[in-house]
Amino acid sequence: MSRRYKGGRISATAPTTTGGSAGTAVGVWTLKDQAQARGGSVWPSTDFSVDYLVVAGGGGGGKAGQGGGGGGAGGYRTATDYAAVTGSAITITVGAGGAGSTVSYSSGGNNGSNSAFGSITSLGGGYGSSAWSGYSPAYSNPGGSGGSGGGGAQRNGAPGGSGTTGQGNAGGAADAGTGSDSGGGGGGAGAAGSNAPSSNGGGGGGVGLQSSISGTATYYAGGGGGGDNPAGAGGNGGGGNGGGSPAQSGTANTGGGGGGSSGGGGAGGSGIVIIRYADRFPAASATTGSPTVTVSGGYRIYKFTGSGSITF
Repeated sequence: MSRRYKGGRISATAPTTTGGSAGTAVGVWTLKDQAQARGGSVWPSTDFSVDYLVVAGGGGGGKAGQGGGGGGAGGYRTATDYAAVTGSAITITVGAGGAGSTVSYSSGGNNGSNSAFGSITSLGGGYGSSAWSGYSPAYSNPGGSGGSGGGGAQRNGAPGGSGTTGQGNAGGAADAGTGSDSGGGGGGAGAAGSNAPSSNGGGGGGVGLQSSISGTATYYAGGGGGGDNPAGAGGNGGGGNGGGSPAQSGTANTGGGGGGSSGGGGAGGSGIVIIRYADRFPAASATTGSPTVTVSGGYRIYKFTGSGSITF
């Protein structure tokens, strides 16, 4: 049985619903049924997917007689369709940048710390190597390995550290000449660090990668520049320039590597974790770590610059 009305037809037959429960008459639309029918803000009955960006802390730069190696960028991982479970907290870790070297004859700066979103982990950037030609025997150290590798320091072409596949690239080598302390550039998420030129001059840091997950196109995970005169430039994505006393640090919350310098290595930049999902779903039921929350471009976006958790 049905009856016409202005603009359409109304039926006496109850709609099919999925919201029936004890105490609820079959065929009655619950609030959840109504919201689902109009695409409203309710969680699905099964798991749903989110997009993520996880950038680790960058490595610290090295110190050498003229210039240490640049620090490697923090590991960079991003993807869509991460299966999130409603009602369960997901732990988020934002890695700190590694300290730069203050001692010429040490092995180098410090690796950055890992960042993580649940089971997704990005490795901290490798340290930039340190060296000192006046120390006997003269050091000729490779850069540290990590998400991206740090640059090598000292003479004889000390190699850069290796990066991690899918997260970053290798650091550049030091100058192969016997009379130079030029440092190689740290690796970035988008490219390897540059080798130090055959003449004086530090290698440039590798470029990072651009992401628009935050709603704004931004580069992350650039390598630090190697030290010497002239010093190498940091890679686009927060990498610190080489040179100075100390060298320039990586930019906070980009995972950029610190620059190398004879005056001391710059610190790596801290990492970041960003999560987004369609704004037709409701806000997270709980968060810790004070993330910045925005709604833009059809997404709910959670930006973590410190460790915490999120529950959907």
